[in-house]
Amino acid sequence: MKTEQIKNIARVLLGSNLIFAGIGHLTFARKDFRAQVPDWVPLKIDDTVVYSGFAEIALGSAIIFAPKKHRETVGKVAAAFFAAVFPGNIAQYTHHRDAFGLNSDTKRFARLLFQPALIYWALKSTSDIKQ
Repeated sequence: MKTEQIKNIARVLLGSNLIFAGIGHLTFARKDFRAQVPDWVPLKIDDTVVYSGFAEIALGSAIIFAPKKHRETVGKVAAAFFAAVFPGNIAQYTHHRDAFGLNSDTKRFARLLFQPALIYWALKSTSDIKQ
């Protein structure tokens, strides 16, 4: 399989996962996502979950459907988004909040290690093939 095909598959999978997570924010996983909202966020917890759900759906759609000339920029926006929501994962860990089956500090800490992988995935799957 060619590198470009692999990157396209990875990009579409990332976008699809973002859309799925965004739908979860608005519906079936709303309560779990509330556990990740840091106490210092000035919005109501539920509003934060809903707004971030809309953002994830929009971002996932952009990753999938952006024209080739804009993919790298969209990937950088996605990477920035993953960095911006990282404090929510830290809050879940430091406040010992159970959600998504993360019911121990060990599991919550292991979850923290996935955020850099998401950032890398966003950047790599959308980067110009020449790189």
